[in-house]
Amino acid sequence: MDRTPVRTPRTATAAAPAPGHALKHLAVHLLTPLLMCLGMALAYQGAFHQPEPHHLKVAVVGTTPQARELAGAVQGAAGDALDVATLPDRAAAERQLLDRDLVGAFLPDPGHPELLVAKANSDTSAMAAEKVFQRVAGQQGVPLAVTDLTTPSEGDPTGQGLFFLLVALSIGSYGSVAVIGAAGAALSMRIRVLVGLGVSLAVSLIGIVTAGPLFHVVDHDLAGVWALGWLYAAGVIGIGLGLHSFLKRWTTLAMMVLFVMLNFTSSGGVYRPDLQNGFFGGLHAFWTGAGFLEGARSLLYFDGGAGFGGNLLVLVLWLVAAGVLVTGAALYEKRGRSAVGAGRETGAGTGAGPAAEEELEELEESAVAV
Repeated sequence: MDRTPVRTPRTATAAAPAPGHALKHLAVHLLTPLLMCLGMALAYQGAFHQPEPHHLKVAVVGTTPQARELAGAVQGAAGDALDVATLPDRAAAERQLLDRDLVGAFLPDPGHPELLVAKANSDTSAMAAEKVFQRVAGQQGVPLAVTDLTTPSEGDPTGQGLFFLLVALSIGSYGSVAVIGAAGAALSMRIRVLVGLGVSLAVSLIGIVTAGPLFHVVDHDLAGVWALGWLYAAGVIGIGLGLHSFLKRWTTLAMMVLFVMLNFTSSGGVYRPDLQNGFFGGLHAFWTGAGFLEGARSLLYFDGGAGFGGNLLVLVLWLVAAGVLVTGAALYEKRGRSAVGAGRETGAGTGAGPAAEEELEELEESAVAV
């Protein structure tokens, strides 16, 4: 009797991908973090590596020939670093500082020279002005008294807290875009936009609760700062949802360029334009992060004046741009669905596997980016 064991057929295993193909796949996906590294290095070092005054606006208070002579001497020594004006009296200086038209105003006095600043406008700019007039007082051999016309919030003595609120709102917003785009890919653009509005509301509420009652960075005008935060977050998410339809897995990189690399560096949270080069200083005039940050500063420290209307307009225009972009994306997706339907009718089916895999890869890259 034959006792040879019967061999059962083994299930065929998938062949391992060729090393060359696997390396190519890996290289494509390493491109995103390497581009992020390059972009962050260029943006942050380009914006912050060498802060120097550029047309920093200061004034000498007084109508005497000596005051005008001092203003001319300071301007001559500083060149393009300063824009030195003369003002008739202390009241005029205080008014321009609280309108955020000046960084510092020097009141010359042989025995007690004084510098007026508004540090809530920008602590680093105020320090630059103080450095200039410390030299003037030092030549007279007397100490310089520095008077801050603004009072910082209880939890934000350096005035940097609003910048970190901007960071939190930005990460919560752009980090949500890939999630909505990947996990909600089967939903219509209208539903995704409604979800995005809900997420932006949640992000803004988290931001104001932590910045307000928890850490007291915002100790009054909570409703106004929260509304600015919601407007900002809705604009970021709306633009992200619109871009996702066109860029797919590259959306994360695009969002980091728009709302981290260019956004944080031009916001004025670390250095305002008068201490930056022309590129980032120019972005500050119309970029969305600057709109939120400067608007919040105006509400908290300058009674809702000092350019608040312009900052609000910047945020509204970014939200309008988001609306235009998601409308275009919806039309683009509709056209794509029509093409897929026509292909199926002619027998040319489309597989969903690669697209789904691409969306999941984007989601993983977004997590790394955050």
